[in-house]
Amino acid sequence: MSKTILLIEDNLEMRENTAEIIELANYKVITAENGKIGVDMAKKHHPDLIICDIMMPEMDGYGVLYILSKDPTTCSIPFVFLTAKAEKSEFRKGMNLGADDYVTKPFEEMELLNVIESRIARSQLFKQGYDQSLSGVTSFMNEAKGLEELSKLSEDRKTRKYKKKEVIFHEGDYAGAIYFINSGRVRTYKVNDDGKEYSVNLYKGGDFIGYLSILEGEEFIDTAEVMEDADVLKIPKEDFLDLLYKNRDVSNSFIKMLAHNIAEKESKLLNLAYDSVRKRVADALVELKNKYKDHAEGEFSIAISRNELASLVGTSTETVIRTLSDFKDEGMISIKGSKITLDKPEQLANLRF
Repeated sequence: MSKTILLIEDNLEMRENTAEIIELANYKVITAENGKIGVDMAKKHHPDLIICDIMMPEMDGYGVLYILSKDPTTCSIPFVFLTAKAEKSEFRKGMNLGADDYVTKPFEEMELLNVIESRIARSQLFKQGYDQSLSGVTSFMNEAKGLEELSKLSEDRKTRKYKKKEVIFHEGDYAGAIYFINSGRVRTYKVNDDGKEYSVNLYKGGDFIGYLSILEGEEFIDTAEVMEDADVLKIPKEDFLDLLYKNRDVSNSFIKMLAHNIAEKESKLLNLAYDSVRKRVADALVELKNKYKDHAEGEFSIAISRNELASLVGTSTETVIRTLSDFKDEGMISIKGSKITLDKPEQLANLRF
C-alpha cells in the first residue's frame, strides 16, 4: 500500500512540480496551498509524512508544526521543511521546534526522495509499538540507542527487587530517575500538614512512575512505597530526558508508553515535552529568576554553566549556547562569561515558541 504525503506549499508551480516528483516515486500526494488548510488536511487524512514550506500566507510552517505537534493524533507524523531560506537561523528554529529534516530549494529529485524514504522508514520503526513489559522497554531503548543522537544511553538496565513496605523514593528527594514497574504493586502518597498520609495513585506491572516530578520540577512530588514485592527498573534522568527530547519519533513512542495510550495523559505529556527548545530555555531562565530573586521586578542576573542549564532544559549544551545567542541577538538577555542577565523577563515568560 502506497504511503501518503501531505505537501503544504503556497507557490502553485512549486507545489505542482514537487507533487509530480513524489507521485512518480509511487507515493500518494495530497496538497494544501497554505498552512491553515494544511493543518486541517493533516488532521483529516493523517498522512505518513508532511512536507511544508516555511514562508506562507494564513499560517507559516512554524505555526503548522507547533499546532500539529501538540495534537496526539498528528504529533507522530514525520515533518520536513521545504524552504528557499538558506540561513542557518531558519534551519535551527525549525529543528528546535521538532522538525525531522529540511530540504532547501532548489533541490535535486533524489535528495527529496531520499529524505522522504528515510524519514518514513524511521517513523515506521517506532510506530510499531512496544510491549508494556521489561522486554518491551529494553527493546525500545536498544532501538533508540542505535540512533546517533541517542548513542549515549546507558547500557545498564538491570532491575532491583523491592520488598513490601520498602520506599523507592521519598517526597522532596532529588528526582534523579524514573522507574518502570516490571512486577508487583506500588502506591504513591503525600503527607499533609497534620502528618497524615493520603494515597495519590496505585501502580502495577507495566507502569512508569516518577516522570512527572522530573517534567514539573527537580524534586519528587510524592513518595513511592511498595505494596507487594516488586521488580523495578531504574532509568536515569539523563536517559529519560534524552528519550523525550532528542528525537521526535523516539519521543512519540516513549510518550505512548508512559501514558499507556490514554489520550488525556498523552496530551498532557505532549504539552510538557513538545514545548520548543527556545521556550524551554526561556522558561528555565524565568524559573531561575523566580526561584532565586526575592523581588519579581527589576534586573536579574545569575551565573550558571551552560552544562547545568542544558541539564535543566533537557537538551544538548550546544543547543543551549545557540539559543542563548539568539536571545542575546533579540535583546532579551545579556551575557558576560557565565553570567546571564534577563533584560526582558516578561518577553521570555510570554514566549510561545
